[in-house]
Amino acid sequence: MVSVLQNVAIDCVDAYGLARFWSEVTGRPLHPEDGPGTRETQVMLAEGPVLYFNQVPEPKTIKNRVHLCLRPETSRDQEVDRLLGLGAGFVADHRNPDGSGWVVLADPEGNEFCVLRSESDRAATDT
Repeated sequence: MVSVLQNVAIDCVDAYGLARFWSEVTGRPLHPEDGPGTRETQVMLAEGPVLYFNQVPEPKTIKNRVHLCLRPETSRDQEVDRLLGLGAGFVADHRNPDGSGWVVLADPEGNEFCVLRSESDRAATDT
């Protein structure tokens, strides 16, 4: 017997607002029953678990121990620019001169996530 990963739960102050941000990031819709004021909201990913946002009264106060890592369809640098335009915050730059590495951003409530190299970025630097 094994367990199946159902969702990735993210505590937040504004479940619907943060889910809308992540819906834009992933290009995936919110659960059809979710709307403004919803205390529990889901982003329906194409594969795997859903992103589940649970409204709690306290704000985030320390670094995440678990975080999401994104592999964009476009280049890593283009995706970083797009996400900053959606409201992400810049946290740290771990890009290397050879093109490897990643960028750490934070969503509007301060939850850190990484933007990795795209497959095309990897192919260009791994050859």
